[in-house]
Amino acid sequence: MLAGHLDLCRAAAPAFRWVRPESLHLTLRFLGSISQAQLGGLQSGLRLLPDRPFRLALDGLGTFGGRSAPRVVWVGLREGTEPAAGLARRVEAVCQAAGLEPESRPFRGHVTLARARASSGSALPELPPPPDLDPWTATEFVLYESRLGKPAPTYIPLERFSLSL
Repeated sequence: MLAGHLDLCRAAAPAFRWVRPESLHLTLRFLGSISQAQLGGLQSGLRLLPDRPFRLALDGLGTFGGRSAPRVVWVGLREGTEPAAGLARRVEAVCQAAGLEPESRPFRGHVTLARARASSGSALPELPPPPDLDPWTATEFVLYESRLGKPAPTYIPLERFSLSL
């Protein structure tokens, strides 16, 4: 159902790069470029990370950068904000233990739907509200490698980590 919503948004705001439905995800921590040693330490630490499944539900649309010239269009969380933030804090601790610099931005649970094109500077037109999707249970999180490309980045799963205490 979110795929259909993305199609409607893409038609309403073609000046933005809309995420492919199969690439939608909730980012716990953006890593950027990391060394093989850091990756190994990160994977080892994430395998030991204790957590339990939790429920998630999506909410309304939001932007980073303001509506007049947003950089990112996203859908927020209606349910699961606290457990997702707790997991993000534990992931951050593992990242730092693996030698990554601390994340400078606070965690804000969201699913990115679109990014502004570099040359766009476009205002965001009125978008249809996201569909009212049923909550679901997060039972795992995934370490992805992102490969930039056209028309959109590709996300390659490197390892899945179970949420099962």
